[in-house]
Amino acid sequence: MERLNKNQIIELLPHREPMLLIDELYDIKKLFSATALVNVKKDSFFVQGHFPQNPVMPGVLIVESFGQAAAALTAHGLDKSTYEDKLVFLMGVEKARFRNPVIPDCELILKIEAIRSHGRVWKYKGEAFVDDKKMADAIWSATIVDKK
Repeated sequence: MERLNKNQIIELLPHREPMLLIDELYDIKKLFSATALVNVKKDSFFVQGHFPQNPVMPGVLIVESFGQAAAALTAHGLDKSTYEDKLVFLMGVEKARFRNPVIPDCELILKIEAIRSHGRVWKYKGEAFVDDKKMADAIWSATIVDKK
């Protein structure tokens, strides 16, 4: 199956360090599903302040990672002219559950699926795992908009 590295993801998304959270996208089923890898490191930008003695990846960054993985999946499946000069914005999070803390150093694996699209609006669901243990899950929607 197809696999995208960080440089290829940079070609698809407007995110840059330190906010580009996903490192790989693989097991890609065009416009349907993919798996993303997030390397949660001891020197990740959020560790210093969340929380210094007991670092935990903030839940909002797990949701952001889901969104980035979904945006990369969608952009990768669309014709480049469809997403060129566009941005993908999170519209809403219907459900997000954080089941276990994500503690650095680990590989956070995100399994995402597009469950509906209508024009420029997409709905997704995802689950996050560390060592096959479910850490979080969410359902969210996003839209593709012009950069201007």
